[in-house]
Amino acid sequence: MINIGIIGGAGYTAGELLRLLLWHPEANIVFVQSSSHDGQLVSKVHKDLLGDCLLHFSKADFSSVDVIFLCSGHGKSISFFEENNLPENLKVIDLSMDFRLDDDQNKFVYGLPELNKKAIANAKYIANPGCFATTIELALLPLAKHQALKDEVHVTAITGSTGAGQAATNTSHFSWKNNNVSIYKAFEHQHLAEIKESLNHLQQNFTKAVNFIPVRGNFSRGILASVYTTCEWSLIEAMVHYQNYYLDHPFVVISDENIDVKQAVNTNKCLLHLEKHGDKLLIVSSIDNLLKGASGQAVQNMNIMFGLPEDAGLRLKPVAF
Repeated sequence: MINIGIIGGAGYTAGELLRLLLWHPEANIVFVQSSSHDGQLVSKVHKDLLGDCLLHFSKADFSSVDVIFLCSGHGKSISFFEENNLPENLKVIDLSMDFRLDDDQNKFVYGLPELNKKAIANAKYIANPGCFATTIELALLPLAKHQALKDEVHVTAITGSTGAGQAATNTSHFSWKNNNVSIYKAFEHQHLAEIKESLNHLQQNFTKAVNFIPVRGNFSRGILASVYTTCEWSLIEAMVHYQNYYLDHPFVVISDENIDVKQAVNTNKCLLHLEKHGDKLLIVSSIDNLLKGASGQAVQNMNIMFGLPEDAGLRLKPVAF
């Protein structure tokens, strides 16, 4: 069994982790830490776990676990490492954006299994990718592998309200969100840096712009991205390259028919659909932002790190209606 601790256990990503790990065949949750809910029943915060989880939020005991998940939010993981002396053999999976980019001091492996599976298997620290980044990177990696990105990439992607986290804001409460759609952070979303870095990992000469328009949707979870760029491949060639690239990656599914968000929600899948329009290749990509875009991918990374089947505890069913 893998002994597990969760830091920052009150938010959406921690809730999804708990739902997955409580039924994972090799997981033993030792502690769930939350500075704002210390001592309370976990099911008082994550109410859907009533009857399934008897744990209380408690102090962290790093000596008693094999791996911890950091779910405290962006900017807080850096502080966590500054404030805590962790055991040498403790593995860490960070769900924030604090360590996703390469630099000389960064000991973290970027945790996109479809890009870095071998490195993840030998890693001590994992930086879990962003939800938009996962959706867009998986749409483009086969192109980058074959040095086929020749032109600017254009992306429009719509995300559910859970992508903004649990804290209420002017653009996340029901009265504003309901029956409403809006664009935000056009051309400057924070996930662009990791997207470009991941593409350059496979195609170092790619310097063209990734023109990304993020959209807030009036639904709770899921991402649907429309990604297109100039491509010399025929549709048949593109299908072959994509199928070959993802042959050993169990959660990427390529569909002959157009896809929708509900097919991906409540699963750890990334669904892809390819179309050719003149000289443009269109890739439609969809994930659940809280699963393949966050907690599901984190568990997938844990499975790889500990030598388990990649899909252990992650064969979930989509929501049909």
